[in-house]
Amino acid sequence: MGGTRMLVVTIALTLAAPAAAQMPVDIYDTATGAERLGTVALMDEVGGGVRFTPDLAGVLPTGEHGFHVHVNPDCGMGGQAAGGHYDPGNTGRHEGPAGGGHLGDLPRLTSNAGRVVTPVVAPRLSTADLVGRALVIHEGGDNYSDSPAPLGGGGARLACGVVPASVPGMPPAAILALLALLLAAGALARRRALLPS
Repeated sequence: MGGTRMLVVTIALTLAAPAAAQMPVDIYDTATGAERLGTVALMDEVGGGVRFTPDLAGVLPTGEHGFHVHVNPDCGMGGQAAGGHYDPGNTGRHEGPAGGGHLGDLPRLTSNAGRVVTPVVAPRLSTADLVGRALVIHEGGDNYSDSPAPLGGGGARLACGVVPASVPGMPPAAILALLALLLAAGALARRRALLPS
């Protein structure tokens, strides 16, 4: 393959690779299910894991709050419809985000006078694991253990959001740029074919 054509194909493939896209999840209070508290943006980390970037205000009291991925994409019934923690390995253990238990165990979120903005990273997950599940924020902290209370002792489910059923794809501008490059590559190949050898 000629140098120019190889360059065009390389650029096209680079544009075709989706950029690390953030996937926003709207978070609602579980008392009414209607008050939007803000968002938690999900993004795959380059070295593995998922970064959760909250931008929340509202019902969360100052302090630490348990934060988990729950199996069902449903925040109804005061958050109870979200079901249990995401545990595809059926470990039955709550050992925190770096432990060997539930994959749904996330780092605690910290509220400062109701505002939650500090990102956290769950090292054992990818955004693909989260699609079609729920994020739940609990009233209390999380000790990453099943003792003295099960599931870290976080208590009531104060806030919940359903992760969208699909991950955002390539932006439309990148698709148009890719098509333009492929057309240019085709025109270049035709021009070379018409040149006398």
